[in-house]
Amino acid sequence: MNTFDKILDLVAKVPKGKVTTYGALSKIVGVDPRIVGFALNSNKTPDKIPCHRVIKANGKIAEGYAFGGPHVQKDMLENEGIKFNEEKVDLSRFGVFI
Repeated sequence: MNTFDKILDLVAKVPKGKVTTYGALSKIVGVDPRIVGFALNSNKTPDKIPCHRVIKANGKIAEGYAFGGPHVQKDMLENEGIKFNEEKVDLSRFGVFI
């Protein structure tokens, strides 16, 4: 399994209503957080691999969400019950670090 596949496999395990971070995934796989972003950008099946559930370590959405932009990602997360406070997700409440 290559690095991108490992990352996407981990993202597939993030449950609905929870998020993880680029940094958390990068530590597990042993790569730079930007590599996690590249892997998510290559996701061919966003309906099965919920890359919208990966956010920045500060709780914010990255500007480069590949499947419709940050507003689409925020809407998807809110539809799963995730609450935002001043454009940030409370990671202590909604974070999961696999």
